Amino acid sequence: MTVPACHRKSVTVSKILISTGVIAGLALTGVPAYGGGEEPEHSSGVERVEHDASVFRSDPSYEEKPYDIDAQIQIYGGKRGFDQPRPLLEAGREIYVSGPFQDWPKLLGEKNPLAPHFYIYGDLQTVVGFADNGAAELAQVAARLTLDLDLGITSTERIHAVVRPLDRGGQFTRYEFGGGNKDEGFEDELNGNLDALFFEGDMGAIAQGVSGEFNTLDLPFAVGFMPLLLQNGVWLEDALVGAAVTVPALNSPELDVSNADFTAFVAFDKVDTPASVDEQGGLDEHRTNIYALAGFVEALEGYIEFGYGYVDGQDFQNNFDYSNLTVSYTRRYRNWFSNSVRLIWNVGQDPDDGVSQTADGFLVLLENSLITHLPTVLVPYFNMWVGVDKPQALAQQARGVLRNTGINFETDAITQFPKLDDTAANTFGGALGIEYLFNLDYDHQIVAEVATVQVMGGRNDPDRAARDDQYAIGFRYQLPITDAWIVRVDSMYGFLDNEDDLAGARLEIRRKF
Repeated sequence: MTVPACHRKSVTVSKILISTGVIAGLALTGVPAYGGGEEPEHSSGVERVEHDASVFRSDPSYEEKPYDIDAQIQIYGGKRGFDQPRPLLEAGREIYVSGPFQDWPKLLGEKNPLAPHFYIYGDLQTVVGFADNGAAELAQVAARLTLDLDLGITSTERIHAVVRPLDRGGQFTRYEFGGGNKDEGFEDELNGNLDALFFEGDMGAIAQGVSGEFNTLDLPFAVGFMPLLLQNGVWLEDALVGAAVTVPALNSPELDVSNADFTAFVAFDKVDTPASVDEQGGLDEHRTNIYALAGFVEALEGYIEFGYGYVDGQDFQNNFDYSNLTVSYTRRYRNWFSNSVRLIWNVGQDPDDGVSQTADGFLVLLENSLITHLPTVLVPYFNMWVGVDKPQALAQQARGVLRNTGINFETDAITQFPKLDDTAANTFGGALGIEYLFNLDYDHQIVAEVATVQVMGGRNDPDRAARDDQYAIGFRYQLPITDAWIVRVDSMYGFLDNEDDLAGARLEIRRKF
């Protein structure tokens, strides 16, 4: 930021006076200006030269350009500081705070000081929705409250929990007021169950505290009931009971790798995947283990993600074990086109007694967008896929592998908002849409999209969720009223061949805290 001219003059004069005094003092004492009686140490190949004032220009003059604070702010897009929304509860060191920090106790070691805090934050979603899923209609007002409880110990170690007290088993506290349901009225789904509870930290910071010596080790880890998200949720988006460790921020100039991370994790419970079926044909999240390795590498002028997971169906009557592999490559081309290519393979599943496979085949997913003259706010996109047999994500809670392909494949889970088939089982198709974020400020977001699911194989394929071709149009409008309040409207209509059409509309008011 430019300094006012009057301030520059005083600073310059002060520097001159101080420098002159220091040099004069050194001269009187016979000490060279560079601070010692001997030649200062320097690297080999460096040669000291005499000062030549002629090679320096005079300081610039801003006499005719007075300081303009508004012009300086416009350099940053006109953005100013604002009052951040505060957590519901904020004890100890605050989330948004400027330094210097308080000198906290060193109970865990001099090199790993405490930074104690306890926060409660989250959001409250209140939704009015109408859903026609073909076989049934439903109109209701429902609510979901998500609370994050964060107990900080040091700057790198914490215990984190998530509770959702207004929903239970996929059902939400609601008031049903239409749709032909005989049980119209108020239904509460109150519960105190945990949706996450884990400890995370960094072995490098912990080792520093124990040893009292600095080190260069970065080894973050987490243990417990923890959420994991990989490849934007396409391959993994679930809360699992297990452990994870990451080797972060690697690089290799020889291989032209600017950044790379590798994560290994295991899960022993709460694994949500349609590939795990119990003896009665239902899903069982408690009897499936996962052993996996995932990573990303920034190289080849793009972004490479990959992963391998072994899904181990413990104690099932039939053998549903299999391997799940994925790789993706994301890159911008000639500053006008962005593309991600994602592949998922499911191999090795061999159920006993002629039972049908629940995970086999592969998925090819292409995510494309144009880079317009407003690259951060105006985004036309076209995503498409081909799915052969029954490809599965490694783990996804109540979602299909195409969930992020377009808004016509999303459901809010609160009001049973309808969606097209998102399993990718023996289908191909795509979503063509445009997203406009306006000014990235207190302004609107609009998304409009058309999408289709095209079936492959016979019309009565038992491995395919979609009976026939599907088409849909969808619309989303979102408005941030303040830093804490958001209003969102969604609507969709689905045209299904040889099945009843789908329709849905919802109004959501979200309060963030």
